[in-house]
Amino acid sequence: MLGRLLRTLPPTLALLGIAVCTISTGAAAAQTTAWPPKLVRIVVPFGPGSTPDIVGRVLADSLQARHPGTSFVTENKPGAAGNLGTDAVAKAAPDGATLGISIPGPLVINQLVFTRLPYDPEHDITPVTMLTRLPNVLVVPTSLGVGDVAAFVARLKAPGSSLAYASIGAGSLSQLCMEAIAQQAGAKLVHIPYAGSPNAVTALIRGDVQAACLPAISVAPQLASGTIKILAVSTPERSPFLPDVPTLKESGIDVQSDAWNALIAPRATPTALVDTINAELRQSLAEPAVIEKLKVQMITPAPSSPDELRKTLADEKALWSGVIRAAGIRIE
Repeated sequence: MLGRLLRTLPPTLALLGIAVCTISTGAAAAQTTAWPPKLVRIVVPFGPGSTPDIVGRVLADSLQARHPGTSFVTENKPGAAGNLGTDAVAKAAPDGATLGISIPGPLVINQLVFTRLPYDPEHDITPVTMLTRLPNVLVVPTSLGVGDVAAFVARLKAPGSSLAYASIGAGSLSQLCMEAIAQQAGAKLVHIPYAGSPNAVTALIRGDVQAACLPAISVAPQLASGTIKILAVSTPERSPFLPDVPTLKESGIDVQSDAWNALIAPRATPTALVDTINAELRQSLAEPAVIEKLKVQMITPAPSSPDELRKTLADEKALWSGVIRAAGIRIE
């Protein structure tokens, strides 16, 4: 229609119309991809000191240094296993001013274990990039007297065995990892949820529980005391932070529980804007200072494309749905 209109105009006016359209289109594209605005909220659906909080603050500092005209604010919004903060991101305006950092729970697992969610992770969230990965470890108290996964499985399957494991909450990745190990071993474990990794580690040290699958950084400070022992990492390959520790798969248990943090945006965030933010985060994750700060926490940068993150979410859903069904995990 525009072409027909331009053909009816005198040549000079037609050229002017084309120029105006070109300028308008360019301005619209610039408006779509321009980032950051004056204020960017990075919502963390967990409390201060959690891994997503640590990652969020390290990246906010990096972005702030590159964009001094913008305020990058890390906002902790914990509650309901991460659902509260993730819902805040889902319902925000899709303009790049509100982003979220999340983990497998709010983006994958919660839709499988909660009867209701205030958001739909597959339709109300826009994946931006994977940010980081960190190893989970199968850990036991030294007092249990097992030195490897095979010995642990033998204890699990021993007649009259009733071993208990700690998790950081019902439906958490730490619970699913232990349930998957038990299912692979053809055994049963008693689940005892705790408020967080520090409480779970304390329970291990006291011998209140006999196993846990937890982020490596949460147990590493206790290794020197000799009170707990790491039997395996649950990542697909050995961790560079624990090169002498075998994977669960190497040890005969085909279970992978890769902990990660990802960046998300509200639904309907324009693709061009997502790509701009993705590029900014890739730049931050490549900075030596950022890499070093994350390394101290046993965290490895792992940026991805939005589509790669979308595939990871789908793969994780397929991975855990069977485990959840078999364990009968459900949260009202």
